[in-house]
Amino acid sequence: MNKDIKIIIAAHKKYDMPSDKMYIPVQVGSEGKKDIGYQRDNIGENISAKNPMYCELTGLYWAWKNLDADYIGLAHYRRHFKGKNKSANIMDNVLSYKEASDLLDKHDILVTKKRNYIIETLYSHYAHTHHVETLDCTRDVIKDIYPDYLDSFDKTMKKTHMHAFNMFVMKKELLNDYCDWLFNILFEVEKRLKDKTYDAFQARYPGRLSEMLLDVWINKNELGYKEVPFMYTEKIDRVKKVKSFLKAKFLKQKYNGSF
Repeated sequence: MNKDIKIIIAAHKKYDMPSDKMYIPVQVGSEGKKDIGYQRDNIGENISAKNPMYCELTGLYWAWKNLDADYIGLAHYRRHFKGKNKSANIMDNVLSYKEASDLLDKHDILVTKKRNYIIETLYSHYAHTHHVETLDCTRDVIKDIYPDYLDSFDKTMKKTHMHAFNMFVMKKELLNDYCDWLFNILFEVEKRLKDKTYDAFQARYPGRLSEMLLDVWINKNELGYKEVPFMYTEKIDRVKKVKSFLKAKFLKQKYNGSF
């Protein structure tokens, strides 16, 4: 039986996209913006206007509330799950429908290969690179409204690795449970921090918090996952990235932009 799998690709500009029909380019933060020819995230029930804070999560929210499929996933215009193909055309090398379908026969969720910080825990890395009060507030919210998840949260924060980028594929039923849990937490954190002022980069804390909350949710519910390699479609300045990481840890210089 064929699975109906849809993976949205969060994008804010026109970009080369995979030809596999499993993928749906979504213009995130499209509210008030010029149409770029992709599915807009301000159609139906949505939080498109929150994109400056919630990043790709406005696309996820749109998919959760409006997209009908057996399985739903999230990728990015410049970051994809990697398949086995090795073509000169990089977009031909993203995870295919057949590869995803075969993996989902055996696993609850597909996630990215772990990102390992080695000399940092998730908590210490966040504290060194962002405003730690947003993470501490998240713990308080979980303690108040989802106390059964507090132990998983604390254990996850002590780890030195995570499944990053808010990238995953899972059954729609699981997505419903996850998104209900996730957005309840993030909306409450946003509410409690409404009087705080952050610059545009640091104001994106809901999107960053959610990257760590995915593992909190997976671990608490003891879900079986499969790690899938991921690939960038653009060159990453790894030297700059490592330098910024070390400056954050040892010189207390917080990140001021994406890599």
